[in-house]
Amino acid sequence: MSTLSGKVAVVTGASSGIGAATASAFGAAGATVVASGRNVDALNSTVDAVRSAGGTAEVFAGDVTDSEFCDSLISWTVERFGRVDVVANVAGAIVRGDATETSDDEWHLMMRTNVDSVFFMSRAAVRAMHTSGGGAILNLGSTVGLVGSPELPAYCASKGAVVLLTKAMALDHASEGIRINAVCPGAVDTPMLISEHSKSGKSRDEVFAANVASIPQGRIPSPDEVAHAMVFLAGDAAGHITGVALPVDGGYVAQ
Repeated sequence: MSTLSGKVAVVTGASSGIGAATASAFGAAGATVVASGRNVDALNSTVDAVRSAGGTAEVFAGDVTDSEFCDSLISWTVERFGRVDVVANVAGAIVRGDATETSDDEWHLMMRTNVDSVFFMSRAAVRAMHTSGGGAILNLGSTVGLVGSPELPAYCASKGAVVLLTKAMALDHASEGIRINAVCPGAVDTPMLISEHSKSGKSRDEVFAANVASIPQGRIPSPDEVAHAMVFLAGDAAGHITGVALPVDGGYVAQ
């Protein structure tokens, strides 16, 4: 039997990068996947990939910074498939620049996209999972939610909030059979890795070289490697793991 056979999984941010890889990995592991995001065409591509691999997937598009949408996404999933067993909160955004270069709007964007959405989705998921007897919530953190990084104060603050939200909710709901963990990648080969570096005039090659130099393993992983950690934490083999912020970073935070 596949690792997630019979489970119903919701993945936000499923239109690209780690979200798309997580949706595909969940499908390959046997889960029924609900892929969510704002780019319908990209979500359809993700769903096509899941189905091509023999999995089952549907699209439910919208904005996870809206709490009513999050409630609707979980409610629709339960109505459509009878339950929700796994929620992966992957949707996110990044703003680069030190505090003096970060506008009010950019700060609020980080909090809405990276923190509010995780809280709204997790709250809705807990309500549904409590009724069905448990489940797993996976939040996408970051190594910079565990240690600081220059020119990323808003992003660091948002991901630090995700880590502590994960731990607090894990304690609140452990006795209900609901496990809540964070996966904290470092640099990953996704569009986000090079986004906004044009502000500083850095080329893609320069960005990659700097990141490789900072990672003890000396390489940048693919989104699939982060997705593998998501699959493990979603599955029954991780049944006694909750409240963890797991770095997937080639040793970066161990330095």
